[in-house]
Amino acid sequence: LRRDRPEVADQPVARDPALLSQTVRSILANRLVLKEALSKKWDQQSAVVAQIARARENLIVEGYLNSVTAPPDSYPGEAEIKSVYDANITAFLVPRRFQLAQIVVTVAKGADKATEDTARRKLDDVMKKLKQPGVDFASLARSTSDDSTTAERDGEIGWVTEPDLRPEIRSQVVGLAKAAITEPIRLDDGWHILKLLETEASQTRPLAEVRDALVQRIRAERAEANRRAYMAELLKQTPPVVNEIAL
Repeated sequence: LRRDRPEVADQPVARDPALLSQTVRSILANRLVLKEALSKKWDQQSAVVAQIARARENLIVEGYLNSVTAPPDSYPGEAEIKSVYDANITAFLVPRRFQLAQIVVTVAKGADKATEDTARRKLDDVMKKLKQPGVDFASLARSTSDDSTTAERDGEIGWVTEPDLRPEIRSQVVGLAKAAITEPIRLDDGWHILKLLETEASQTRPLAEVRDALVQRIRAERAEANRRAYMAELLKQTPPVVNEIAL
């Protein structure tokens, strides 16, 4: 792919073959439409000419404003970055996470008594097996869980942050010992038996990890403040005069 194509060069899409192919196809399709439109002199219609003129004006204005309001490359300094990081430290807190596995006995809320009884018998059987010495939760999940997606992974759900846990689950998982199993938890789709595989304590993301994103945010906020100040001064020096009657 030629690197003189500004539509895709030096963009993340250029490193993803599937996205790159999709993007190039879209560009080529647009070129075909453009060729046909120009052949029919669509660009010479008065409405299109006016739209092109407005787009040109907007492009010039935005480009110029960006150039005169962008903070210097040296901004922000390390002291200011650290100051903003410290002032917003809670925003960089990563909540506690739990690695969970589950066995699901499916039964919808409002199911008839026969269906509920069948599910309850299966649930009781699963709980009896889990209480047997040396039982393997993963094997039991593979053979008995009604949730096929997690059953294929030995029941593993993966990592879930504490705020993302449903209240019914959070109340049982928080404080659970590693490798311990919850009592059956009734949810809308049935009964869930959870095993705590691992816990990761809450932590604050270090400055080095969030520095680039923080710098972008600080620069964007300063550029916006510069833009407001520039526009206010420009309007102060040359107040626009509007003929309200004509308007």
